[in-house]
Amino acid sequence: MDSLNSLLDGFGTALTPMNLLWAAIGVLLGTAIGVLPGIGPAMAVALLLPVTYGLDPTGAFIMFAGIYYGAMFGGSTTSILLNTPGESAAVVAAIEGNPMAKAGRGAQALAAAAIGHFAGGMIGTTLLVALAPTVASLAIGIGAPDYFAIMVLAFIAVTSVLGASRVRGLASLLIGLTIGLVGLDQMTGQQRLTFGSLQLADGVDVVIVAVGLFAIGEALWVAAHLRRTTGEPIPVGRPWLGRSDLRRTWKPWLRGPLIGFPFGAIPAGGAEIPTFLSYVTEKRLSRHRAQFGKGAIEGVAGPESAASASAAGTLVSMLTLGLPTTAVAAVMLAAFQQYGIQPGPLLFEREPELVWGLIASLFVGMVLLLALNLPLAPVWAKLLRIPRPYLYAGILFFAAVGAYAVGGESLDLVILLIIGLIGFGMRRYGLPVLPAVIGVILGPAAEQQLRRALQISDGSVTGLVNTPFSVTVYAIVALILAWPLVYRLVVVRRRGDREEGGKTGAVSGG
Repeated sequence: MDSLNSLLDGFGTALTPMNLLWAAIGVLLGTAIGVLPGIGPAMAVALLLPVTYGLDPTGAFIMFAGIYYGAMFGGSTTSILLNTPGESAAVVAAIEGNPMAKAGRGAQALAAAAIGHFAGGMIGTTLLVALAPTVASLAIGIGAPDYFAIMVLAFIAVTSVLGASRVRGLASLLIGLTIGLVGLDQMTGQQRLTFGSLQLADGVDVVIVAVGLFAIGEALWVAAHLRRTTGEPIPVGRPWLGRSDLRRTWKPWLRGPLIGFPFGAIPAGGAEIPTFLSYVTEKRLSRHRAQFGKGAIEGVAGPESAASASAAGTLVSMLTLGLPTTAVAAVMLAAFQQYGIQPGPLLFEREPELVWGLIASLFVGMVLLLALNLPLAPVWAKLLRIPRPYLYAGILFFAAVGAYAVGGESLDLVILLIIGLIGFGMRRYGLPVLPAVIGVILGPAAEQQLRRALQISDGSVTGLVNTPFSVTVYAIVALILAWPLVYRLVVVRRRGDREEGGKTGAVSGG
């Protein structure tokens, strides 16, 4: 009841005219910025930090929350329509959303994403209100072996369900892990794969990798085939979800938050792992598995709902523990410190108006985001009516601007082109792109957690499996790896029994 009363007080703060205005501005700015490849919510919040010096802390954080959610949906928009994720959390949306757009169902994919964000955000924020203290206490007990096990699960899951074969999925993952090695060793400070360049000492930014593999690689692939095709504009399609679409999406919308919220809440979480796992889950549970990879709407609805719920979960560890689990949370933590506020267990007691006003504004922001983007889905989808030579020329321009904006270095443009050529080669030889992006995102963190776990256990491998949580996760990994073999044995045995039964029946009938 205390949480409910505090939330009602928070709505009193969030629904004041000025705070409503900041929420609306945040959602609009976030959506517009998210549409630009490479300029994600973290960069948007960082760029707007100086602008908010004159605002009161509550209004500033309400606007930041609107930017966060708006940019996540904006990134999904370009991911679905142009196969160009605006940020890493939108990578999975391209797998099924872009084939839907190419089939003339871009508006339906955007509508599924918008409603998924709304459902995930609402459920995630409700869980934030109800479970924040419990989740925070659980997160404290998770150690390096558990983090590493989670990341191994993400690697195995994504290489097992994507691409024409597991070998190609693994090859793509190794490409990503290799790119993730570039830079300084986090433990020893030694340079790795920098070729003597000081500019590569900080590594290759994941935004450049995602934009290069998806946007540049896709643009080069299309350019290579435009000579053989007429390059006609892609039809937009009707701007609503039919009954069959709703039947296929309502369960993924509800399942997504159950995956996204816990992963967002634990340190080293974020939206990347849960979106991947949500996609894997929906593919396993779907009755339309044959459509996956060709435009299955469940593959858009579930991950987008998980991503939005993960954003709400991110605020749990940031507000209650002062631990940022994503780049956006890190920037918002810096903003808290800018105002002389220290997030942690005492924050709810010292700054109740700010905290509960921020949480209430998440509900308000979700409604504003849905009201803004659901009617605009057909408008965004009309981007596909632009002739492809002009469309992909624009993608190359904005991709280059986004990559340059990351570090302001001309070398970033060279790296973008090289990674784009790698993306083109991966498409040419049938390697899925997503495992490579996962390797870049999670590879360095997985290495760090592995080495920490081994240091704690004095180099003993048993230190990786010394907790019930890690043992459970590795059991799931073993099940994923063994399932195809078990499935084949069961199917072959059943077929053999059927054939033998058929022969016996034929002999007895004769």
